[in-house]
Amino acid sequence: MCSVCGCAEGETRIEGVDHHQGHHHHHEHEQPHLHFGQGAARAHVPGLTQQRMVQIEQDILGKNDRYAQQNREEFARRSLFALNLVSSPGSGKTSLLTRTLKELKERFPVAVIEGDQQTSNDADRIRETGAQAVQINTGKGCHLDAHMVGHALEQLDALRGGVLFIENVGNLVCPAAFDLGEAHKVAILSVTEGEDKPIKYPDMFHAADLLLLNKVDLLPHLNFDVEACIDYARRVKPDIQVIQVSAQTGEGMQEWLEWLLAGRSGLIHQRLQELEQEAQALQTLL
Repeated sequence: MCSVCGCAEGETRIEGVDHHQGHHHHHEHEQPHLHFGQGAARAHVPGLTQQRMVQIEQDILGKNDRYAQQNREEFARRSLFALNLVSSPGSGKTSLLTRTLKELKERFPVAVIEGDQQTSNDADRIRETGAQAVQINTGKGCHLDAHMVGHALEQLDALRGGVLFIENVGNLVCPAAFDLGEAHKVAILSVTEGEDKPIKYPDMFHAADLLLLNKVDLLPHLNFDVEACIDYARRVKPDIQVIQVSAQTGEGMQEWLEWLLAGRSGLIHQRLQELEQEAQALQTLL
């Protein structure tokens, strides 16, 4: 059993993988798993020295980064704008995502890699929009890693030139440290949570490029200080973008969609430039 958070116990199950043909992907760390984020190396694990714990963390993250780079190269090859959606449980992440998919699915290909410890409930909700979804169940794991995402991506062979949403396990700690190969981490925080979440979980909000402040339709009924929340987020990361949204009323959705469209267009433009440079290089060989 994992010495700190239980991640290493239990196996990951990736929907669509034929478990009986030797392709079942097990997410089991060879070393005890540490909680990642601020102060990880100071966590106490019986029988391990501080130096050994730091080495384990470096080994785990180094291996993950190699898989993340492979994912990044595959996303580029397919011209996919990949986003890692992170939040605590109950932020309204899936509701916001389903509304987003309904808005985008007629414009270009969209798909979701859905991370949860158990059930396929959220993936089923995604599929009701008409979008593809691949469910990853992490068992006792508290985050997705790049290896899992790479396997799930294999189930989305036809997805090209669109947007891939990776809905991470609800957790504001470990996902901050794990690069999945995405273009951006997008943090979703609801106004039903404390406005001080960005300074309570600074690693996550520092890793994010965009903060979606969700459920703003509930503000008249809550004692939530929007300006303080944004100030806290910008103390952690001064250049973080903030969009206030409501999946229920549609408030802020246009701004969020424009951010997505601009990001996808920028990626495709960059990819075209790279292909032109490759073609020019080949011309010199003729």
